[in-house]
Amino acid sequence: KQWYQRRVRGGGKKAIIIFVPYRLLRSYHKIQTRLVRELEKKFSGRHVVIIATRTILGKSYARSTKTQGIRPRSRTLTAVQDAMLEDLVFPTEIVGKRTRCKVDGSKILKVQLDPKDQVNVETKLDTFSSVYKKITNKDVVFEFPVQEP
Repeated sequence: KQWYQRRVRGGGKKAIIIFVPYRLLRSYHKIQTRLVRELEKKFSGRHVVIIATRTILGKSYARSTKTQGIRPRSRTLTAVQDAMLEDLVFPTEIVGKRTRCKVDGSKILKVQLDPKDQVNVETKLDTFSSVYKKITNKDVVFEFPVQEP
C-alpha cells in the first residue's frame, strides 16, 4: 500500500490527510501544488494535506539488546513532529517558532509562516491547526509576521 488517508474535521471544514511513504515525499513535493488543487476540486469543500509517514523510536531504543548503535536524531519524537509541521505547510516555509507557556501549564506553539504565500495559505490556517492537533495532540497557532514599513 503506497499511501493512506484520514479525514479530520476542524475549523468548520473537513480535511483529508494523505500519508505517503517518506522515500516518495520528494517526488510528491514536485507535483504537490497541482495534485492538491485537483484533489480539492474533486472533493469539493475539503482541504487536502500531504504528510510523510515517519518512524518514531522510543528512548529505550539504544539500550535494547536487539538494536545496534544509538537512536538517530531524525527518529526522535520532537524531530518527527517538527518534520510533520514542515510537511503540513509545505509550499510555504516556516520562518519562526515560539512556544508560549500559559499560567495554567498549557503550551501553545506559535508558528510564523512566510508572508509571500499569505494569499494562498491564509484560508487553510484553521485546517492546519486542527490537523496538527489531531496527529500530535499539540495546540498550534499559525500566523504571518507583521510587516513594518
